[in-house]
Amino acid sequence: MPFDKERKKTRQIHVGDIPIGGDAPIAVQSMTNTDTRNVSATVRQIEGLSEAGCEIVRLAIPDEEAVTAFALIRQKVKIPLIADIHFDHRLALGALRAGADGLRINPGNIGSRKGVERVARAAREREVPIRIGVNGGSLHRDILARYGRPTPEAMVESAMEHIRFLESMDFGLMKISLKSSHVKNTIRAYELLSERVDYPLHLGVTEAGGLIAGTVKSAIGIGCLLTEGIGDTFRVSLTRDPVEEVRVAYEILRCLQLRSRGPEIISCPTCGRCEIDLFSLVEQVEKALSGMTASPKIAIMGCVVNGPGEAREADIGIAGGRGQGILFKKGQVVRKIPENQLAEVLIKEVRQLTG
Repeated sequence: MPFDKERKKTRQIHVGDIPIGGDAPIAVQSMTNTDTRNVSATVRQIEGLSEAGCEIVRLAIPDEEAVTAFALIRQKVKIPLIADIHFDHRLALGALRAGADGLRINPGNIGSRKGVERVARAAREREVPIRIGVNGGSLHRDILARYGRPTPEAMVESAMEHIRFLESMDFGLMKISLKSSHVKNTIRAYELLSERVDYPLHLGVTEAGGLIAGTVKSAIGIGCLLTEGIGDTFRVSLTRDPVEEVRVAYEILRCLQLRSRGPEIISCPTCGRCEIDLFSLVEQVEKALSGMTASPKIAIMGCVVNGPGEAREADIGIAGGRGQGILFKKGQVVRKIPENQLAEVLIKEVRQLTG
């Protein structure tokens, strides 16, 4: 581990062929925002998520029509799929029959105890895990009455009630999430729960917002917990194309030296010393290399102050000057390149470097 705090060892479950918990890598999840009943659109989005590196995809299942569509989607994609169910346990049973690799339910709103027992029994027979999803915005009114507001302690109490509920049915294939739009509450809730259970934890900051606000909230909330050794899988929630959630997720993991996927591009923010069009150069390189899975370190720097030093530390890099740039590979100067050729040359060199 790159940090002094060792990752907490949790019991391991599997969502499809993806191990969660134990010594398994921290898994990246996302959720479709298409209408699940639109099979072709949902399949296209799942395929895009998979290409971006997503390992588990969750789908909303609001009615029986969505269950039918889910069965067709399951046949068309390989990535593990989780069915998100609320209010009607029969939808959960249908999703299991349709081939769901996991369920996300709230035992408190899924129906009667008998209904939950049926879901737990069917999931246990198929060895399909259930995620108990506690959300700070939808706690049971009895818990809110005791605590006055959705405090971390209230969220943990709700989770423990649901955990005991499923445990009483001899069901142990669980992972737990405690999501709030309040970052500090989210962090504290996971810290408290991690002390009490050894089930895998699914991290996230719910309703995080758009690209900038959501990225910042998620990076702080999820990142803080990961540095404490807490968390086995997570989703970055953004009001955005879910592919962006996956990209942000891998950047969080890369920053913490936990996992890496795709090139790491280091570029300066520019200042008055910059004498090349760095914004355009970085955009061209990012777009061209967006589908790459290899993880070279690429430096794209705008001037001679920090540029040469950063470029030398990278696998490959460019330090810009007046209308030109110097290409570095593995710390060695290779040649000077005119500005109008920088993007083309750098992209070609990176592809050659990574095979």
